[in-house]
Amino acid sequence: MSKILFELPPLPYYITIGRNQYAKGEQHPNRRNLGIFDWLFVVKGTLYIGEDELQWDVGPGQSLLLLPDRYHYTTAPCEEETIFYWIHFVYEGNFSSFSEADYSMMIRHAWANPYKLRVPQYTAPRQFARIEQLLEQMLAYTQTTSSTAYWREQQHFMDLIHLLEEGDTGDSTTNAVMRLAERTEAYLRLHYQKDVSNETLAEALHFHPNYVVRCMKEIYHCTPMEYLMQYRLEQAKLLLIKTEWSVAHIAEYVGFNFVPYFSSCFKRHTEMSPLAWRKLHAK
Repeated sequence: MSKILFELPPLPYYITIGRNQYAKGEQHPNRRNLGIFDWLFVVKGTLYIGEDELQWDVGPGQSLLLLPDRYHYTTAPCEEETIFYWIHFVYEGNFSSFSEADYSMMIRHAWANPYKLRVPQYTAPRQFARIEQLLEQMLAYTQTTSSTAYWREQQHFMDLIHLLEEGDTGDSTTNAVMRLAERTEAYLRLHYQKDVSNETLAEALHFHPNYVVRCMKEIYHCTPMEYLMQYRLEQAKLLLIKTEWSVAHIAEYVGFNFVPYFSSCFKRHTEMSPLAWRKLHAK
């Protein structure tokens, strides 16, 4: 399944919404490089839409996210009365299309936002009835220009994104691997100061150690202990910049029992000693 990955921040920004009704024989307009995202939600009939080399039949209860830098075209006119909502939004950050089966994540820096938004490009959301309610409410807000309406539109848009992301099932096996890898990452980030091993990690997550390791390697391309090491070192970088603590104190604080080992790992990771790092980044 194809998804669109949004690297946060920034957040997607809602512009406007509309509701179109096509009679039999009418069709969606062809457009190239629209410059904004166009999100379609069909409530009746079918839209026959293409984007570059991809084509979809978007029926009732389905949604399609058209990307801003592609060629969008109709593959066939509507065969019956077709009613759909469309949402336009912008996103100033980096986004990319990926297949769930090929997805992998990078180890994040300590100061990076730990979340990335993954939205299915074409899907049949399980909570489409709730989505349609949100769309109706957002459409009603277009009749007013009050600040209250503005903020409610933005909030409903965030709720909509959450429903689309949460309601997507995708490939169950791949999703199970990803969920466990993300749970493992969350546990390591929360408990990095403690003594953590593959065994204690597996006990906390209720999975066999080998399976936890396999899931982390598949999604993050590293073992849990390799992730833990790099995360501890990223935390140490922050503390060297933000505090006047001694190297020994920082080493102990981020989970290293021996200062020489910490210094050795830090130098291997950054190609400089902890004190040299502090000096380089000191104000």
